Amino acid sequence: MTAIAAKAEDISVDMRHAGWVVKDLIDTINTNRQYLSEIDGAIGDGDHGINMSKGFSQCGERIAARGETPSLALAFDDLAMTLMEGIGGSMGPLYGSFFLSIAETLEGHQKLDKTLFLTALSAGIDAVQTIGEAKVGDKTLMDTLAPARSDYQQALDQDRSFQQCLEALAAGAQRGMLSTRDLQARIGRASRLGERSIGALDAGACSCYLILDSIARSLTFALETGASK
Repeated sequence: MTAIAAKAEDISVDMRHAGWVVKDLIDTINTNRQYLSEIDGAIGDGDHGINMSKGFSQCGERIAARGETPSLALAFDDLAMTLMEGIGGSMGPLYGSFFLSIAETLEGHQKLDKTLFLTALSAGIDAVQTIGEAKVGDKTLMDTLAPARSDYQQALDQDRSFQQCLEALAAGAQRGMLSTRDLQARIGRASRLGERSIGALDAGACSCYLILDSIARSLTFALETGASK
C-alpha cells in the first residue's frame, strides 16, 4: 500500500534504514553553525553553533563508521551518546537526554506513525525537564519544545494526517523560538544580564527549532515519496 492510497491513520515511516533523518539533522546544524553562534553572541558566549556543529559532526563520523545506514532508533542513539560526550556546558546533557529518550521509545518498532512520534517526542521533552530547571517563559529551548508538542498534539487530536501533524510541530516550534525575543532570560549565563537579555533570541531555542523543523521535513519527505507503508 502506498502512502497516497493508505488511510491517514495508517501512514507510517519504515524506520529500519531511516538513519538518514539524523544525517539531515547533522547537515542542518552544520549549515547553521555561524548563525547559531551569532545568535548566541548577543547574550551568551557566542559558541553555541561551534559546539553543536562539533557534536553533530562527530555523530556523522560515528554513523559513517557503521558502513550502512542504521535504523532511526540507532541513529538517534548514536547522536545522543555523541552529544553527551562531545558538547560542553548544559547543551550536551540536555540534547543528549532528549535524543536518548526518543531512541529508547523507538527501539523495537519498525514503523513510525503519528502516535508513536508524539510518544517519542514527549519522552524526549520529559527527559529535558527532568535534568534541567527550565520551564516555559525562561527563555530556553523549552520555549520551543512546549508549543511544538502542543501544536502537534492538537493536530493529532483533530485526526489530522501525519504530515499535517508534522507541519503543526514545525509551526509551533517556530512560534516558540520567536517568542524568546521578548522574554527575559532566567536560566543560564544570559540570566545575569537581567532585562538586557530582552530583545535577543535564545540560541538554544533556535537550535531546537532547527532540529524539530529538520526532523519534520525529513519525515514528510519520507511519507510523500513512498518511504512508508
